[in-house]
Amino acid sequence: MPHTAALTAPGAPFEVVRAENGSLMYADGPRTLREFVETTWAYGERPFLVGGDGAHLLTYGDFFAAATMLANRFVDTYGLRPGDRAAVVMGDRPDWQSAFWATQLAGLVAVPLDAAWTGDELGRVLDHCAPRVLLVDDERLPVIAGWAERERVRVVVLGPGKLPAPDPYAAPPDIEIRAEDDATLVYASPADPLRGAVATQLAQAGAAMDARFRAAADALGRGELPGLGPAPVTRLTRPFSGPVALAQVYGAMAAGGALVLDGAAEGPAERPAEGSVEPSEATLRATPTAEGPTVESRVVAETGERWLRGQSLPYAYWRDERATAEAFTPDGWFRTG
Repeated sequence: MPHTAALTAPGAPFEVVRAENGSLMYADGPRTLREFVETTWAYGERPFLVGGDGAHLLTYGDFFAAATMLANRFVDTYGLRPGDRAAVVMGDRPDWQSAFWATQLAGLVAVPLDAAWTGDELGRVLDHCAPRVLLVDDERLPVIAGWAERERVRVVVLGPGKLPAPDPYAAPPDIEIRAEDDATLVYASPADPLRGAVATQLAQAGAAMDARFRAAADALGRGELPGLGPAPVTRLTRPFSGPVALAQVYGAMAAGGALVLDGAAEGPAERPAEGSVEPSEATLRATPTAEGPTVESRVVAETGERWLRGQSLPYAYWRDERATAEAFTPDGWFRTG
């Protein structure tokens, strides 16, 4: 990408250094998604989510207040603690964003699941990840209610009037979230064998920094100073649970831009293609971005296989030591297959 050297050199805004295992990482910037999202509070009344007709569905202030209220309920009311898993099973609506980011404000591990999966498919994945709380909407509640009752897992239904009105002046929970803590657990498919790719807070923060970097590089490419142009307006890809949509949210938040839902708040998302997903493919689908100044690539001469390494990549498969050992090297390389 043009201007990479100028932006990533020593002392530059996106300076890149080597980690202890040899992989590339950003020298500065947020180390957790909480650090990243807390900066959006300053955008206040700027539109965050916009309908296809241009109507403001959620400002940054409203969004952050809603996420903060839910995060405090996680900790104070439900007794959840950092590292607990929270599955998000919702349609593509504004509440989805509040639910996901509430997990990050509370230090939970978000497990975003495709709302188009059947009850049996969701049950298999939920058995595998064993969440302590399910975040759902009215439409998906009947699909997962039986599983939740059988496993005695708390269900939180989100939607208009479902929870108390948020306090715009409330602060997120006072908890410690470390860079090495898990942030997300993502399944590309409900087919067996199940593969849940785990990414740390540092990895997801790196993906968020990648979004900032791309915006800065694009501005320089247009002959502009980064950060001085109009805030971007991005049409949000469906489903929200997918890595492409998450990368778009990172990009909008990095610049205080707006995301257009364009009718995606209602109706089912497109179903993924049928069939099993290989471990390498599942990992790449679980990554908001597999490109950026901290991601390097090499081809193994003996096999012709492409390997990747960098801050924003996942590091393991959930509770699968064999698949993890086959896909990830001790010094941080991911074998793509």
